[in-house]
Amino acid sequence: MTHQLFLGDPETVRAAARGDVLLLDGEEGRHAATVVRLRPGERFFVADGAGRRVLAEAETVDRSAVRGRVLEVEDEPAPAVRLVLVQALAKGDRDEQAVEAATELGVDEIVPWQAERSVVVWRPDRVERALAKWVAVVTRACKQSRRSRMPVVSPPVTAGSLADRVRESALALVLHEEATEPLATVALPAAGDVLVVVGPEGGISGRELDALVAAGARPVRLGRTILRASSAGPAALAVLSGAGRWR
Repeated sequence: MTHQLFLGDPETVRAAARGDVLLLDGEEGRHAATVVRLRPGERFFVADGAGRRVLAEAETVDRSAVRGRVLEVEDEPAPAVRLVLVQALAKGDRDEQAVEAATELGVDEIVPWQAERSVVVWRPDRVERALAKWVAVVTRACKQSRRSRMPVVSPPVTAGSLADRVRESALALVLHEEATEPLATVALPAAGDVLVVVGPEGGISGRELDALVAAGARPVRLGRTILRASSAGPAALAVLSGAGRWR
C-alpha cells in the first residue's frame, strides 16, 4: 500500500534534505498522530502542494506532531500542458463530486462557472465560503491520490470572463451533446492551458455556446451517452490524459 501523504508547511518541505528531521505539526500533525495513528518506524509522505514531496520515517509521535527522518526528496516538474476544468455550478453537490474526481485524475486548475442555467447561485456574500469548500475538497482529494502538486481553485467566472480565458488558452473544448467532433480525436498542444468547459444540468445555452465558439472554443462530444455534470469533466480529463501525460 502507498504511504499516507500529508500536506506540510511549504517552507519546511522546500528546505528539507535527505537525513534531516522534518516536523509535521498543526492540523496535519494532529491528524497523522491521532486519526491515522502513525507509529515510530512507519513511513509517510509530506508534500508542499507545489511539486515537492519527501518520504520520511517517523521517529517520534505525540498528540499534535510527528517528527520523521527524511529518506528521499522528489520534485515533480510543472506540466507543460495544463489541464483546466471549467465546471458549471450544479445542484446536489454534483459540482463538488466533479472537483473531487478531477483532482484525483490530475487536473491543474479548477474554475467555477456561474452559467445561465446553473440552478445553484453563488451570491457575492457567499463566494468566499463556497470557494473554501471547493479548496477543502481539492485538499482531501490530493491527499487521497498522493498528489504532490495541488490544483489551483480560481475565482468564479461568468460568460464574459470565461470567453477571455478561452482566448488566452492554447486549446479550449466545450462538452456539448450536439457536437460532431469526438474528444478522443483532438490533438493536444505542446504547451499551454487546455480548457475543458462543462455546463450545468440544464446544459449550456445557445447564447453561451455561440460566445465560447466566437472566442475560439471547439464543441466536442465524449460519446453517445449523456453524462451528468459530476462525471462529464472527469471523463474528459481521463481521455485527454490518456492521449498525453499518461503515456
